[in-house]
Amino acid sequence: MKLRAGVAGSGSMGRNHARCYSLIEETELAAIYDADLGRARAVADEFGGDAVDSLEALAEACDLASVAVPTVAHLAVGGGLMKQGVHVLMEKPIAPNLEEAHELVNLAGQYDRILQIGHIERFNPVMRELEAKLNKPKFIESHRLSPFPNRSIDIGVVLDLMIHDLEIILHLVKSPVVSIDAVGVPVLMKSEDIANARLRFENGCVANVTASRISPERLRKIRVFQDDGYLSLDYQDQTGEMYWKEAGGIQKAPVTVEKDEPLKLELSAFAESVRDGKTPAVTGQQGADALAIAFEITEQIAKGNA
Repeated sequence: MKLRAGVAGSGSMGRNHARCYSLIEETELAAIYDADLGRARAVADEFGGDAVDSLEALAEACDLASVAVPTVAHLAVGGGLMKQGVHVLMEKPIAPNLEEAHELVNLAGQYDRILQIGHIERFNPVMRELEAKLNKPKFIESHRLSPFPNRSIDIGVVLDLMIHDLEIILHLVKSPVVSIDAVGVPVLMKSEDIANARLRFENGCVANVTASRISPERLRKIRVFQDDGYLSLDYQDQTGEMYWKEAGGIQKAPVTVEKDEPLKLELSAFAESVRDGKTPAVTGQQGADALAIAFEITEQIAKGNA
């Protein structure tokens, strides 16, 4: 039997979640909720399900739901759904502050609901290559650049874009952060539009992370160095190359990546976790941990720009 899926929020992100739920074999798109019922109806007409006018109606119609509303409403919407028995996939960042992030994690435990955070790059097929080929990262360099998005303008580039790479790096390194050196510059908005952070971990690994939302080009790349070589991957093109030392020189080979849509993979993994009752790939606590590092970076940037 298919799981009944719902979406809270029918903006561009919510629309994409609805589209993917309608394509995934494990789920049936059952309901769309939005404060603007007309927008919810438009998404439901396009991809299926019913447009509903309350969280209670969404909870009644669904086993699981994506929360794609503004971050400030995550606790009210996501927390409200979990209290009514719904498993939740929360778009990143998990919450607007750490207090609400921890409250969401606690609610998931209290009501025995799965809470997965939408750090979508963890489901990019290139991540399989990172996880399969890395054993002890020594240095990580990531770049995430985009033109100005005209969305998420209530937050800076660290919480909008860089947090993706922060969560991935925490996942790969698996060691506490011991120091952060960050700089950021506001260009179009009051908060930072371009930022760089250098993270040093307890195990000796160092990560250099750059994010910009004022770039003329789109770029999403990561390079990970370890003792026996390094891996260079492109999230956007889902391509990569492996370099290693052999016979006194540097050898190079392409990385084979089985391309797919990360959002569809993310929602399919979420549905699988709900069906099998297993821990999701990106837990609420992992989302909160990434948020904590992002806040340390933004606070350091704010002090430097004061």
